Amino acid sequence: MRFEDLKVTLYADGADIEGMKEEYRKGYVKGFTTNPTLMKKAGVKDYVTFAKEVVTQIPDLPLSFEVFADDFDTMEKEAKVIAGLADNVYVKIPITNAAGESSIPLIRRLSEAGLKLNVTAILTLDQVKETVDAFAPGTENIVSVFAGRIMDTGVDAVPIMRETAEICRKKPGTLSLWASCREVYNIIQADQCGTDIITVTNNLLAKLPNLGKDLKQLSLETVQMFSNDSKALGFSILK
Repeated sequence: MRFEDLKVTLYADGADIEGMKEEYRKGYVKGFTTNPTLMKKAGVKDYVTFAKEVVTQIPDLPLSFEVFADDFDTMEKEAKVIAGLADNVYVKIPITNAAGESSIPLIRRLSEAGLKLNVTAILTLDQVKETVDAFAPGTENIVSVFAGRIMDTGVDAVPIMRETAEICRKKPGTLSLWASCREVYNIIQADQCGTDIITVTNNLLAKLPNLGKDLKQLSLETVQMFSNDSKALGFSILK
């Protein structure tokens, strides 16, 4: 399959502002997501400053920013601040808090208030169904299922993602998202499942030119890489 044949939409997943700007300039990424873990990894020091820079640099594509609080009252206040940053911003709400308490009542309130939501850390179909049910009619939403984490447990995420796409299609304005992408082939799988969006880290986006490449040519390029690295090392096996 060639990149041009994909129906699934690619979002970049990360919090390195320079990397985000670079992917934006390339033009094939159609949205961006981030989360507290990615912000920590990228060394973000101030949430609001970071978010304001992102919406300035990327004013015309969907952007998902996650709440940081763990109690629902504070989450609700943070969500309204995040939503106020720009019209293209989606507020990421985890499906539960750290104590395992459901976020569904909060999701319902925020959706009824008209916020664009990206509900995250979903791993079961029951969570998908209750999330979609909580969205108010006429609102725009994303349902992020962590397919990679599902498969980390040895469970095939493909049937779950296929059914997730079907559930989301029944609620106009709601899009399904394959999260925690582990390899380029996951993009193919998401496409075959009918998933609307897949989030991809920059290191995997860099591998997209390999999509559809002739395997014999890739074999040659691999051997050439080994040869060049051997020369650079300057080692000698034969004394």
